[in-house]
Amino acid sequence: MLDLRRRQFITLLGGAAAWPLAARAQQAGTTIGFLGPGTLQSISPWLSAFVQRLRELLWVEGRNVTIEYRWAEGHYDRLPALMADLAPVWTTPY
Repeated sequence: MLDLRRRQFITLLGGAAAWPLAARAQQAGTTIGFLGPGTLQSISPWLSAFVQRLRELLWVEGRNVTIEYRWAEGHYDRLPALMADLAPVWTTPY
């Protein structure tokens, strides 16, 4: 009886120790910053081709790559601020 409780405790402790590792594994991966000068609708065909090519290269959004999208919506004066918003994505150390 004591041996069974010990095994249950060790199993529980081991599972609890793995939770932070699982959380880190879900957060790990590559992030791509995508800055569009127009709107999603105006660039949709090119964006679809981009995402499709990533899939062909085995980069699947939501699985092993995250894409951060920003849209200037034709307001080119907003590009520097949008780039600054994406800068942490580009400067993350590997």
